[in-house]
Amino acid sequence: MNTEQSDAGQGTILVVDDDSSTRRALRVTLSGMGFAVVEAARGEEALSLARVTWFDAVLLDVDMPGMGGVEACRCIRHAVARLPILMLTVMDSEDDKVLALDAGADDYITKPFQVRELAARLRSAVRRRNALDANRDARIRYGKIELDPVKYRVQKGGRPIHLTPKEFEMLHYLMMHAGEPIPHARLLKSVWGPEYGNELEYLRTFVRQLRKKIEDDPQNPQYLLTDAYVGYRFNELAQEV
Repeated sequence: MNTEQSDAGQGTILVVDDDSSTRRALRVTLSGMGFAVVEAARGEEALSLARVTWFDAVLLDVDMPGMGGVEACRCIRHAVARLPILMLTVMDSEDDKVLALDAGADDYITKPFQVRELAARLRSAVRRRNALDANRDARIRYGKIELDPVKYRVQKGGRPIHLTPKEFEMLHYLMMHAGEPIPHARLLKSVWGPEYGNELEYLRTFVRQLRKKIEDDPQNPQYLLTDAYVGYRFNELAQEV
């Protein structure tokens, strides 16, 4: 285990990868951006650290010997429920992405990745965690969409939007986790209940209806985005125009 002493203004990141050169490159890159970095070479080591040390996020490689990244993600998520976990996956490995998200990962980064994208994803994960911890009943606003969970009201540009109860629950869940790719099964279970998980066409029907109500152009959505082969993501970068 190696701790980088630097300005931790952005937060402390646990970097988990069995390849020492990858860890070193990530340490140099992230510490230069203001993150403090702690390294682990194995999933078992990462789990032990996560249980006793405060981290703002974990950057976890999928492909590792021993306890693999997916299993490590599942165990860390069970041990520290609110800790943001981002998985490093190889390009075009949709199976890895789905497995990681189903194991509890908040997001994934594909290799090779752009440094600015990596930093943005990490900052976003930390920001979402802090926002969720601060107040679950707070109004949420992205772009022109504002949702008030207490008054059970959605507005777009100040104009009320009528949603069915399930449409409201689905939108609320997606906005609470804005920026995260939410797998189909996780969304179904969270909104409809644990007995759901395979009703993809059912989910697509609700997404189409919700897009008709919140999007300017449902065929070219700006808010409710599709993550191919994975699920849906509410666009936290949507701008008010």
